[in-house]
Amino acid sequence: MERVRDVRALPKAHLHLHFTGSMRPATLLDLADKYGVHLPEALKGGEPPKLRATDERGWFRFQRLYDIARSCLRSPEDIQRLVRETAEEDVRDGSGWLEIQVDPTSYAPRLGGLIPALEIILDAVHAASRETGLGIRVLVAANRMKHPLDARTLARLAVRYADQGVIGFGLSNDERRGFARDFDRAFAIARDGGLLAAPHGGELSGPASVRDCLDDLHAARVGHGVRAAEDPALLRRLADRGVTCEVCPASNVALGVYEKPEDVPLRTLYDAGVPMALGADDPLLFGSRLAAQYEIARTAHGFSDAELAELARQSVQGSRAPEDVRRKLLAGVDAWLGGTGSDAS
Repeated sequence: MERVRDVRALPKAHLHLHFTGSMRPATLLDLADKYGVHLPEALKGGEPPKLRATDERGWFRFQRLYDIARSCLRSPEDIQRLVRETAEEDVRDGSGWLEIQVDPTSYAPRLGGLIPALEIILDAVHAASRETGLGIRVLVAANRMKHPLDARTLARLAVRYADQGVIGFGLSNDERRGFARDFDRAFAIARDGGLLAAPHGGELSGPASVRDCLDDLHAARVGHGVRAAEDPALLRRLADRGVTCEVCPASNVALGVYEKPEDVPLRTLYDAGVPMALGADDPLLFGSRLAAQYEIARTAHGFSDAELAELARQSVQGSRAPEDVRRKLLAGVDAWLGGTGSDAS
């Protein structure tokens, strides 16, 4: 029997993970019971809910479930628990570096305001990093469903905490709404403050939304970006510029962007030379964490261990990890590939 290396032992960086969406299902049940929050059946069954966000109604349902889960995070202790458990899950999956994405305005009403919310989140990140040994940083994300002035406020806040754990600025929610260019000033503030520009694009909308991220927001990374596979010229541009796409295969299928794992264009992007960082997006709602995304690349797309190792390298190279962390992780990737591996289970 052919020996196959365990992808959980492959050192990697995790660059696309949303805050509430990183929660363990059991933790959501505990917190809902603690605060008397009624959860819909879709969040109580232990299985990921059936979602399809390619139409307005489907996206609304996804967002509603996310908002209900977020409403269960009400105290600093809840935030600390979420981040610690998320770090534990990432370490178990071989992550040596995590950049977690959060919109602090969503937590501000229960945590004393915008600045206290971000400081509580950063304190939790630092504590979880000490406890687990996982390098963790924060990417502050604006909501494109809100006014661009709100995004500017968030960008200034993110820059203020750039030396305390914030490394980037993003733009999330339904990319079919509004225009990327409406948020160009917010991203200029973030870039001028030394932050990475990493907006979402090319998931629910086509290649044009990826181009908008590049042209209007000067993205160094693109959240998702898979729809770029529909435009060969855009693929060449991403490859030539070395723009990393944070690809989340399980999420793409769960939201109906693609019908099945084999349809996600991992091979197209890889063969075009587009750097990728596989991510779990929202494990609470999509049912799989980081290592499972590498298993999808292996089983649905035929990626060899050498190619999986290259994906791990690309995740590290696309991160904001310090140079010593990068060197350690890249050396670990080489050691994983050089080892004999273990029997596939």
